[in-house]
Amino acid sequence: MTFRTLLILKALVCLFFGVFILAAPNKLIALLGGTLSEAGMFTAREYGAAMIGTLLLTWFAKDVGASDARRAILLDLLVYDSIGVVITVAAVLSGVLNVLGWGVVAVYLLFTAGSGFVLFSGTRKRE
Repeated sequence: MTFRTLLILKALVCLFFGVFILAAPNKLIALLGGTLSEAGMFTAREYGAAMIGTLLLTWFAKDVGASDARRAILLDLLVYDSIGVVITVAAVLSGVLNVLGWGVVAVYLLFTAGSGFVLFSGTRKRE
């Protein structure tokens, strides 16, 4: 996987889920077996806003050439997605999310692995 491909895929996932969480957080969480209070709706929408921010970062940075900038972006995504894996696994195992929560874990794992691979592979070429 290349830096550019990883960022495009991340942008597309953030577009889909970010808009969904902003527009209908209760529906997404209900699909995953959870419920939201009013405070939970606020927090979910804040997360949706953060996903839109990540969408913009990944989309506009997909062609960045500076290796320091690439490393910073990849490290950010690696940490973000790694934390997402841990939090989502805990939510599924505790029964907060249903079996569909494992799909969310899989998405986080994909991006954790992709970011780690591109970050540590030493390839700095542009696609």
